[in-house]
Amino acid sequence: MDALGSNAKRLELSQVKQTLKKEQRRLQQRRFLSNTLMLTGNIIIVLITAFALVGPYLVSYDPYEMDPVKRLQPPGAEHLLGTDNFGRDLLTRIVYGARVSIGVGFSVALISAAAGMVIGLYSGYYRALDQVLMRICDGLMAIPGILLAIALVAALGPMTENVIIALGIVFIPYVARIVRSATLVVREETYIEAMKAQGASATRIIWMHIAPNTLSPLVVQATFIFADAIITEAALSFLGAGVPTPDPSWGNILYDGKLVIFKAWWMTVFPGILIILTVMGLNFAGDGIRDMVDPHSSLSFKRKKKK
Repeated sequence: MDALGSNAKRLELSQVKQTLKKEQRRLQQRRFLSNTLMLTGNIIIVLITAFALVGPYLVSYDPYEMDPVKRLQPPGAEHLLGTDNFGRDLLTRIVYGARVSIGVGFSVALISAAAGMVIGLYSGYYRALDQVLMRICDGLMAIPGILLAIALVAALGPMTENVIIALGIVFIPYVARIVRSATLVVREETYIEAMKAQGASATRIIWMHIAPNTLSPLVVQATFIFADAIITEAALSFLGAGVPTPDPSWGNILYDGKLVIFKAWWMTVFPGILIILTVMGLNFAGDGIRDMVDPHSSLSFKRKKKK
């Protein structure tokens, strides 16, 4: 009888656990669906990503093929978005440029998030390293980002890989600062002191117990860096110091379009719209993730707005 009673209790406990898990999933789904910013941002990002991935298979022109006879043709049936000052199909250039611009932005966000996380974790945990690493970060942050990026690209050379490295160096200090502040808070928790008392190594404490608690602000910051990297790459290319020509990028197209802006408005309007939409989608997604991770921030913002 005792065995039957214990089995029945186990079954009841398992059913209660399954019910709780289902309720948690429903609550998460409701929170996600009620988060308008995140939904809007995700939809925009998915559409732009699909445009970049599928677009090259749908266009029929070569992004590098020049036809001087058809230069600066307005949008029409043959060329939906017109042609540029070298007679190249603008839609094809924008589609292939989306891959470059989004690829640069994603790579910069990944590099800066990984390097900034390591620097922030170790500078927040070790006081001696904190003084050295944070002073270096302060020095980098004191220089305007666009000027530092131009200087680094000029030193490394005009290549797409060098643009990614330069922008990664520009944004690493911002990630390191955020991860460091989160590390300083978690380091003072009681369970960290208990882990030290039990003889746990510093590496284990940092990567197994502190690092997971810094992921939420890290992901939010990475989405904003993704958007900033796309804008900065476009600015560098617009100034002639970014992705080298004739490789297409949204910034390069804007650079070519500024020379004929009064004759061929389509060369600046269409890539500009895509840059705005992409950055807006990433910012919406970042704000939505921040509200999901830290509901208090959105509540305080709403209270201030009501006042």
